[in-house]
Amino acid sequence: MAGTSDIKELLTRNLRQSGIYIAFVFIIVLFAILTDGALLSPGNLTNLVLQYSYILILAIGMVLIIVAGHIDLSVGSVVALTGAVAGVVIIGHGLPWWVGVLAALGTGVLVGLWQGFWVAYVGIPAFIVTLAGMLIFRGLAMQVLGSVSLSPFPQQYQYISGGFLNGLLGGNGYDAFTLILAAALIVVFAVQQYRGRLAKLKYKQPVEALYLFCLKVALIGAVVMAFAWQLAHSRGLPVVLILLAALVLIYGFVSQRTIFGRHIYAMGGNLQAAQLSGVKTRRVNMWLFVNMGLLSAIAGIVYSARSNSAQPGAGNMFELDAIAAAFIGGAAVTGGVGKVQGAIIGGLIMAVMSNGMSIMGISQPTQSVVRGVVLLVAVAFDVWNKKRSQSGA
Repeated sequence: MAGTSDIKELLTRNLRQSGIYIAFVFIIVLFAILTDGALLSPGNLTNLVLQYSYILILAIGMVLIIVAGHIDLSVGSVVALTGAVAGVVIIGHGLPWWVGVLAALGTGVLVGLWQGFWVAYVGIPAFIVTLAGMLIFRGLAMQVLGSVSLSPFPQQYQYISGGFLNGLLGGNGYDAFTLILAAALIVVFAVQQYRGRLAKLKYKQPVEALYLFCLKVALIGAVVMAFAWQLAHSRGLPVVLILLAALVLIYGFVSQRTIFGRHIYAMGGNLQAAQLSGVKTRRVNMWLFVNMGLLSAIAGIVYSARSNSAQPGAGNMFELDAIAAAFIGGAAVTGGVGKVQGAIIGGLIMAVMSNGMSIMGISQPTQSVVRGVVLLVAVAFDVWNKKRSQSGA
C-alpha cells in the first residue's frame, strides 16, 4: 500500500530540491525586510522580470547540458552573435523585424550544429569545444558589427522584451487579464499535481500526506496570485514573461515526460549503461547543443530588444550566470540530476540577491563576492548531500 509522508520525511527525502525552495523564500523575506519592502513593489518586480529574463532563458538550456554531463561556456558569445545578426539584418539592411528574428534563430541553430558535431561525433569534450566557441563567436560578433553598436531597433522588435499586455479585459486601476491568467495557471497546476498524486498512488509510490499536498498547492497559488497582483498594478503582464513561462512549460514537459528527456538523464547518470541500453548518445548530444544554440538565440533577441541595440560586448559573463543558476537550482556537478524548474529558482535566487543588493546601494565588487560565495555553498551542499545519500545507502 502506498505510504504518505509528513513534513520531516518530505524535506529529507529530497533535501536538494526542498533546500532550494526554502532558501528562495528566506532570501525573498530577508531582502524584503532589508529594502523596507522596495524589493516587492510592483515596479521593481516588473523590472526584475525584464532585467533577468534572458539569464533564465539560458539557464533552461544550461541545466539540460549539465544534466547530460557537459558544460557550455559559449552562450554569452552566442547571445552577442545572434543579436548582432538581428541588428545587421533589421537596422543595417532595413528588413522587417521578423526577418531579423528568423535570422538570429537560424544563426543559433547553426552554432548548435557546429558545436554538437565536435562534441557528439568527433568526441572533443564540451568544455574545450565551447571554450573555443566562446572565442570564435565573440570574434564573429565583432566582425559582423564592425566592432561598433547598431541602434535603434524598430518598436515591434523592442516589444519582444519591453512590451506589456495591459487593458485587454479592463480593470479599475489594475489589469484584469493578468489576474485571470494567473488564476487559470493555478487551476492547471493544481489539476496536474492532483493527477500526478493519483498516478503515484496507483503504482503504490510514496506521496505526501493529503494536508501537505493541499498546503503546497495553496501556498504556491498564493505566491503566484500575489506576484500577479503586483504586476497587474504596475504595467500589466510583460510579453517576455509569457515567453519565459511557455519555455519553462515546454522544456519541463520535454525533460520529464519524453523519451528524449529520459535519455538525457540516463546519459548523465551513467553514460556507459545508457549506451549499452540502446540510447543513441551521439544524436542526443547533437540535439542538446542545437537546443542550447536556439535558446541562446532567443536570449540574444530578448537582450538586444531590451537594450535597443546590437553590441559586440553583449552577453559578457552570461554563461557564468546561467551555470550558477543551474547549480544553485540543484543540478549535480557530476550530471544526471537537475530540473528546469530548479534552474529557474536558482536564477531567481541570483536575481533577487543582485536586485536587493543594488537597491541597498551595495557596490558591484561586493555583489560579485556574495554571489560567488552563494555558488560555492550551493555546490558544497550538493557534494555533502551526495555523500549523505551514499552513507545512508
